[in-house]
This record gives sequence, C-alpha cells and structure tokens, in this order.
Amino acid sequence: MPDTSAAPAAIFFDLDDTLLDDQAASTAGLHALMDLLGHPDFPAARRLWDVQTDISFGAYIAGRLTLAEQRRERVRALATQAGHSSVADEHCDDLYQRYLAAHRSAWRAFDDVVPALNAISAAGIRLGVITNGIEALQHEKLAAVDIMQYFPVVVCADSAGAGKPDPRIFHIACQRIGVAPQHAWHVGDQLRADALGAMSGGLRPILIDRHGMNTGQTDLPAINGLEQLLRMAGVAAPSGML
Repeated sequence: MPDTSAAPAAIFFDLDDTLLDDQAASTAGLHALMDLLGHPDFPAARRLWDVQTDISFGAYIAGRLTLAEQRRERVRALATQAGHSSVADEHCDDLYQRYLAAHRSAWRAFDDVVPALNAISAAGIRLGVITNGIEALQHEKLAAVDIMQYFPVVVCADSAGAGKPDPRIFHIACQRIGVAPQHAWHVGDQLRADALGAMSGGLRPILIDRHGMNTGQTDLPAINGLEQLLRMAGVAAPSGML
C-alpha cells in the first residue's frame, strides 16, 4: 500500500467526469442521437446508453471488440430501444459521428480544475493523466478545454497496451513521470478502473464523485471536488476555491 501520510510527488488524474464534465457532454450527444432515431424517452435512453457503454467499451479495453465494433454496439442498442430492428454498420458509424460532434461541442472542464492545477503545479507536485479513452480524442479534449499544458505525461490505454484497472498502465505512467508508485496519487471517478486499479498499481487512490453518485459503500478516500484534494495534499487553495 502507498504511504497515505506523506504529500504526493505526483498526482495523476482520470479525464472524463474527473477533469471534464463527460456526463453533460454525453447527454448532449445522446439527445442528438435520440432526435435522429426518433427516441422519445430520455431517462430510458440514458440508462441504456450508460449500461451499454460500460459493457461495450469494457469489451474494447479487454481486446474483445474493435473501436468501431464497440461504438456500433452502443448505437444499435439505442436504435433497438427506439424501435429500429436493423441498422447497417455504415449507418451506425454515421450516427456515432453525429453523437460525437454533439459531444465535442459540449466539452467543458469543471470550474475547480484550472485553479487546482495551478495550485498543485506551484507546490512542485508533478501532474499527469491516466485514461482509458482513445489517445487522439483525449489529447483533443485536453487541448479544447485549455489544460494540456499542465500535463507533460498523458497515458492512454490504446497506446500503452493496457487499460485501467490493469496495474501496468499505472506503472507506465509512473515511469514516464519519474516517480515511484508509492509516492503517487491517482484521482478518478470509477471504483474499479480508477480506485482499485490505482491501488493494485501501488498508488494512493482518490475517488472523486462529481455528480453525487457515491453510495458510501467504500472506505477509500473520496472527495466531491478538487478543493478537498488540495487539503489532502497539503496544498494551499486559491481564495476563489474557498
């Protein structure tokens, strides 16, 4: 287990729903898909999309589906729910691109991200990103919300050859940033991929619950925002975060 009493030498972040509000972006994309499919029920669509994304993207990370196949599975599930029994691959691909365009237009960093990254950097703590997202898309997100400059190390599952919760991706990130795992923290919103993955890699796991979904069924360190992270790391928070 990592040393939980000492300040970290490095802090790694997940990206979606940790630094960037992916829930809002995926909602925008989902509404665009629903309009194209004539789907009338957003709560039902949201539940299905989230479950199917977990299943299909998980299969992609495990190597059982290609990137295109997992996208098609998600679109077909929603199309079936909307009453379309058969959707060709090409139409799935087009629909997903429409989803992605609406998703991209809604990319926003959470309000506490830039102040927290400034404070952490000023304290001499190294910063990195560890994500299961597609490398090209994740770099595009970081650039779009203007925080790429904070992260000299960005490790993505598709280029690293392993995805969270596999400890290898955490070890690769620590090697690239030049810090031993026991001196690094990882902040993310997923219990299995982020928290348990970081723990298996020897990093200190910090769960972040941006959307009030935490049921309190874990004893792992948990926060609702980055001001709490600064306090845990012994970093002074900017006045606007207090």
